[in-house]
Amino acid sequence: MDPILQTSLPFAPWIEPSAARLPGIRPVAPRDWLLADEAFAGQMALRDRLIAERAGTVLALDPSARPAAEELVEVVAAQVTATPGYRRSGTITRPDGVSVALDGDHPMAVAGRLAQEDFCVLERRGEEHVLTAAVLCFPASWTLAEKAGRPLLGIHEPVESYDADIARRVQRLFDAIRPGQVLMRANALLYADAELHQPRHAGARRPRPAAGAPAYMRSERQCLVRLPRTGAVVFSIHTFVLRYEDLTADQREGWERQGAGG
Repeated sequence: MDPILQTSLPFAPWIEPSAARLPGIRPVAPRDWLLADEAFAGQMALRDRLIAERAGTVLALDPSARPAAEELVEVVAAQVTATPGYRRSGTITRPDGVSVALDGDHPMAVAGRLAQEDFCVLERRGEEHVLTAAVLCFPASWTLAEKAGRPLLGIHEPVESYDADIARRVQRLFDAIRPGQVLMRANALLYADAELHQPRHAGARRPRPAAGAPAYMRSERQCLVRLPRTGAVVFSIHTFVLRYEDLTADQREGWERQGAGG
């Protein structure tokens, strides 16, 4: 199977001053929350297949989170139907011609088939936000089953840079974000292969590209939004994977200058 790739990376966090310090957040226009790029058809076909065949791996929904998950479907449906190429008439027809019914039994499955993004729903439980629902077709070396139901700090274990201080700052951000705001950050790592679905257990290391072997840049455009009715916070993930040589000269130079190749 041919790899599903983008041909360019619109935001390179390793050369952007706003991304230099965690959590590296910046605002974006609400209309730019969800993206449909050149990898749309390939990514969506894979998403459809994973949701149909591996629902137990890529979907999670705590019963208490159903109202938030259903609201997410409404919000995503409204957002994508304002995007060129989508049509709405009872069902939503995507730019690749696939129709998606909005009344499916699993709202996270519906949301995950409407857009290229993965979606994680976090709701406040006591002093922290907890992961209560998700569609995660393209995990970058983590496993949804290990993170569902956990608070922010637990979700990020064993990421060394995500310590208690960062967790407090992110929790304040989750508390402060208002409906109508979209906040974005991005990350980037080199991978030895272009596979989009890469679940790994906590502590397992991804294979690094060998010297002289093909390398792929994997970058996640991560956005935070608050759902207006339920107040849940949605963490969306748009995954870019491209050949390292398809980065711009400035992007490659910046990556190599910082020794960011981990």
